[in-house]
Formats: sequence, structure tokens, C-alpha cells
Amino acid sequence: MGCFASRPNDTGGNRRKPTSIGDVSVYVPGLRIPKPVEFSQSLGDQLPKTLVERLTALRTRIVVMANQEGPTITRTRRKTQHGGSTLADLHHALEDYLPVLLGLTKDGSHLQFKVQFNWVNQEDEEEETAMSNVWYEILSVLHLMAMLQMSQANLLLLPRGSSDGYHPKISEENRRASIDIFLKAAGYLDCAVKHVLPHFSTEQRRSLPIDLAEGALRALCLQALGQGVDIQLGMAIDSAKATLAVKRRLSCEMVKYWQQAQDNLMNLPLANGWGEKHMLFVKWKYVEAKAAAYYYHGLILDEGNTEKSHGMAVAALQAADECLKESKKASEAFNTSSPTSRTPPLFGTMKYLSEKIPKETSSKVRINRDLYSYEKIMETAPTLPDFALALKPDEYQLPSVDASWSEASLRTKNTSNHI
Repeated sequence: MGCFASRPNDTGGNRRKPTSIGDVSVYVPGLRIPKPVEFSQSLGDQLPKTLVERLTALRTRIVVMANQEGPTITRTRRKTQHGGSTLADLHHALEDYLPVLLGLTKDGSHLQFKVQFNWVNQEDEEEETAMSNVWYEILSVLHLMAMLQMSQANLLLLPRGSSDGYHPKISEENRRASIDIFLKAAGYLDCAVKHVLPHFSTEQRRSLPIDLAEGALRALCLQALGQGVDIQLGMAIDSAKATLAVKRRLSCEMVKYWQQAQDNLMNLPLANGWGEKHMLFVKWKYVEAKAAAYYYHGLILDEGNTEKSHGMAVAALQAADECLKESKKASEAFNTSSPTSRTPPLFGTMKYLSEKIPKETSSKVRINRDLYSYEKIMETAPTLPDFALALKPDEYQLPSVDASWSEASLRTKNTSNHI
């Protein structure tokens, strides 16, 4: 059960790869786009006409909206004619669809294998993947809901012109909102891994596109959490009340999120442009996080009164400086890879650290060279502290099956009783 079919590039170019995706604060590896489905062919003699028509209408709305949004979703802040967000509208359409779709899984229904669902991939070599399994559709819907949230976070975190006419800024309101959005996106992905993937056999999982592989879903979840901590760190830097210990903890946690994201992507064959760019983004952010962690670790070590602690502090600050330089190269590699992108003006954590790290490192090295022998301060970078990860995904649960399925069940029973 769960018939699988995957077709390569034989459909006239359904996968759209833009040459550029513009400014990127939050990387979204393209949007998987659903292709039309004829529910009436598969379910016409199984369900009441009204329910089949409702499934068709809800999904057709998503197909139309996703195809309109797909090419521009990472580039612009589009509005509907009523002034609403097209990102939000598509997200609402998916939320409306999911409870009705879940009816196909009701009580282990045989209907879950009746309909073939087809989606255009982004990170997989195969252009599109089709499966006769409703859990594939549910997994695809949750993935798209998460990517829409990440796209929304990207728009919130692009610096805008400030009222003082100087540097572009991101409001505190947008930063706080983006953290909530990251946690929501992580919640969708966490639910996909814990509550949807278990419905696939090992063989069926191997048939899933790379976009929906467990490693890819986990990496995106960790990316969302890592970027959430990045915003928290930027807010801590701006706060007079936040201690060095708090900033070090946040930066060390950020390193762990990005390292785990990178580990989850390592064994995936991310061969095409979107996938390669995804890997480059995670590498860039991992190195950037290490620069922050070594910097704050170095400042705390420098507060010690021993020659050893001062030597370790300098080693940590030198490691921070090297990571900062490496992150700039990683950023350039990410932006020049296809589809090309731009890094928006620096803000928050990296704006602060790109100015502080070189100055602090140069100053501490000079001071400690005057105090101690050269050999004593050229140690390898000290090990970063290991903190438990505090930021967790929102607890998202699949919605209850729509009430129309109970009505449909009653009508079906009544019809059979009259026969």
C-alpha cells in the first residue's frame, strides 16, 4: 500500500528556479508546489458528493495560490487586494484544508491509499514526487506551512529605513514576532518528524523526496531554533541588564543548534542548487555562531586573575576573530551560489560582533603580550561550555478530523440501509 511514483523532468519545467532570491536573513530552500488532484475520480463512488467537492475546492485553492506565490515568495512582501498578506492567506488555506484531509485517515480508513498526491520538489533531483498515501500529503502540507512561516520571518528581519535617516533597523516588535514565528515553524516540523513520519514504512521513507527526508526536516527545525536564539542574543546585546554569562550561554546554545542542523544535512544528497545553497547557509551560520561563542567565552575568561585564564582568553578571542573572517567567506559562498542572493545590512548580533571582535582581539593580544611570554598566549582555542538547549519548538498537534466526515459517515450508513 502507499503506491509510489516519481517522475523526473518530463513535465515541461514545473520546478521554477529563480536566478536570484534577493535579500536573505532566513533561508527558505524553495517552496514545494502541489499539483492538481482529481478527488472525484478516486473517491466519487466512496464519499458523498458534497465532501468530495469540498476536498477539491480546498486543495484547488492551495494549488492556485502556491503557484502564484512560489516564484516571488522569498523576494517580496506581496499584499492581497484587501491589504492582507498573501503568505498568511496561503497559510490559512492550508489550515482549512488539513482537518478535512485528515478524514481520509479516520479509523485506519482504506481511503488513505486511494488518492495519488503529486508535489513539485525543490531540493530533490527528481522534479516531482507522487504517492498514493494521504500521509505524504499531510507531510507535504506541514512542510509548506513551516516554509511559509520561515518566509514570513525573513520579511520581518530585513532591515528597513529608520526614522533618523541613518542605518536601516529592525524594530523590537519585529524581532519578538520573528521568534514566535520560528517556534511555530519548528513546531510544524517537529510534529512532522514525530507524528507523521512514523506512518511510513522504512521502504516508503526511502521513496520520499530529499525535501521531506527526516534529516532535512530535523535540520530545518534546528535552523528555526538557531535563528530564534540569534534574535534573542541580539536583544540581549541591546539590553543593559543582560550579563556576559547570559550572552555566552545564548551564543553557545546557538552553536549547538547549527552544528546539529549541519550534522542532519551531512548524509543527504543535496545535489541541485537549492540543496547546495541550503548546506552553505547552515555552514555560514554555524561559523558565525562560533565567532559569537568564542568572543563571549573569551571575555569571561579574561575576567580571571591568572596567567592561564588570560592566555585562554586571548586564544578564545583569536578563535572568534578567525571564525568571523571565515564567516564572511562562507557568506560570500552562500550568496554567489545559485540562485544568487544578497546579505542585508548587518543588524543585531553580527553588526555588534563584526565591530567588537577585531578590536577586542587586537587589544587583548597586545596587553597580554606585554604581560606574558608569546608562547604562553598562543594556545589552541579553549573548549566552549556545553549548555542544555533551552529553546524548544511549539507543541503543534494535528487538528481533529472535520465534522463533515461524521455527517458523511451518517449519510453513507443511511444510504446503505435503504438499499
